Amino acid sequence: MGVQGWSAVRMGIVVCGYLAFFCSEFVSVTEAGCRERGNQNCCPGRDNECFEYTRRKTVCYCDSYCQKTRDCCEDYQHVCQISAAIDCKVGLWGPWSSCSSPCGFGSKERSRQVSIPPRNGGSPCQDLRQRRGCYGNNVICDNAKEVAKILPDSFKRNFKDPWRRPHMLMKEEKNSYCVYLRVKQASAACRLKLWSAQLVRERLVCAECQSDAMSNSDRCAGDGIDGIRTFWTAASTPGCHGSWMRELSSEHCRCPPYSVLFV
Repeated sequence: MGVQGWSAVRMGIVVCGYLAFFCSEFVSVTEAGCRERGNQNCCPGRDNECFEYTRRKTVCYCDSYCQKTRDCCEDYQHVCQISAAIDCKVGLWGPWSSCSSPCGFGSKERSRQVSIPPRNGGSPCQDLRQRRGCYGNNVICDNAKEVAKILPDSFKRNFKDPWRRPHMLMKEEKNSYCVYLRVKQASAACRLKLWSAQLVRERLVCAECQSDAMSNSDRCAGDGIDGIRTFWTAASTPGCHGSWMRELSSEHCRCPPYSVLFV
């Protein structure tokens, strides 16, 4: 074989070497990526276990979070069929709720729904709930301002007057009702008398509204409002006053002994 023949053979060996090198590089690129993962090619959200090694032996990821951290494998877009990012879209705000407190300071809320959830790394949803302050001024608030005057049940209101003549005008007798109230506050002066000393914090007290103490609306003033703190004062104990909250009321009933009466 001549000199030219050996030169041609050598050139061919060199060319094949380069081709083999580039072919190996190309094969390693296609083999290193999400396609080669055994269990699951692509993972939703953020998953640090969803990774593969590149041809340079560095770590690349196949979870959707890699689009934000920019460390996806080279074939991530193709294998996982990721389309363009979709931002979140929300609907219009709903109406404001009623004030949480019918009397005094409270809060109200409004909300809205998600129309299109974010996908493929799109912008997250904005606030779906808003809250603001309010001041309740319900029609029952006037009743909440009333201060109940109370006496021990030893002061029975419905006694028979021995001097009343039969022809004298008799007041219409109305049915009594009971109100159970939880004491929230009592002044120190309440300890001065035995009956008012029972009005201590968190004690449940039965207050009876009898016919003579009723107003034109067939109720006793200051008989409380469910869930709202109202105020009371002891008529026979100077300086004894406090607040309570009504928990239950019962028609046509009598309170047990050692209770109180509305005046």
